[in-house]
Amino acid sequence: MNQPRLRRSELAVPASSERFIEKSAASEADLVFLDLEDATAPDAKEGARQTAVDALNGLDWGSKVRAVRVNDHETEWAVYDMVSILEGAGNNLDVIILPKVKKPSDLLFFETMLKSLEKKLKIKKPIGLEVLIEEAEGLGNVEAIASCSDRLEALILGFGDLAASMGMRFGHERDDTLRYPGDLWHAHRVRLIAACRAAGIDAIDGPFGNFRNADAYRAQATWAATLGAVGKWCIHPSQIEHANEIFAPSEKEIAVAKKMVDAYETSVQSGDGAAGAGGMLVDAATVRLYQPVIDRARQIGLLE
Repeated sequence: MNQPRLRRSELAVPASSERFIEKSAASEADLVFLDLEDATAPDAKEGARQTAVDALNGLDWGSKVRAVRVNDHETEWAVYDMVSILEGAGNNLDVIILPKVKKPSDLLFFETMLKSLEKKLKIKKPIGLEVLIEEAEGLGNVEAIASCSDRLEALILGFGDLAASMGMRFGHERDDTLRYPGDLWHAHRVRLIAACRAAGIDAIDGPFGNFRNADAYRAQATWAATLGAVGKWCIHPSQIEHANEIFAPSEKEIAVAKKMVDAYETSVQSGDGAAGAGGMLVDAATVRLYQPVIDRARQIGLLE
């Protein structure tokens, strides 16, 4: 499946809040997910299903990717989340987000339900899956998870639960002299992104909790984008513009990419296998770096 979708910004919205959902539909987020899991209290989950269904059916979502995060497979809510959302709004849903996936069979549990419900309900187009890697076991199995299903479109690195699962300690981080030297998440980001790239799916950076600290959000997003992620979660609408900007190529990047690709194509047409551009050697390997920039710019609408 793996349809190309824009995921620069994935906005989380409590599925129990009609007001927040209405605002999200009018936002500039590439993807909005109505959250039946962590953002919805246990006693509100059943009612939130209908709120999500009404919103998916009744609001104008424009070109946004419409998603729902269901509760994980070990909870009493998971099955009825799937049944309620698909029965109520299956034809107005693009993606289901699965939390706390630890191994391929966790994903396949949902995929089996999804296939059966799509067939029974005659849903017109297949619904994609995104998976949260937020448990140590899930990170340990990330390569197998990334390649286990044709429906899987993206993996998301979930920092909060993963930190707890890994036993990370943050109390001493208040002392500048004891801070971890570097990016605490670098190795995990690289592993998840490599697994996604190998499987041909999208890698999404997870949430940043302090939505008032735009500079820190931008720094985290920039690091993730540099490593190869294509988007980041937004827990507040104020983070959307930063994600959309950072996970899109800049004018300078586009200009350099066009220059490099054009130089290589010109050299190939003249019978050479490499060329020079701006003091740099341009060959087939260079094009692999720069052609995706042009493709991304076209997908976003920055180039015809």
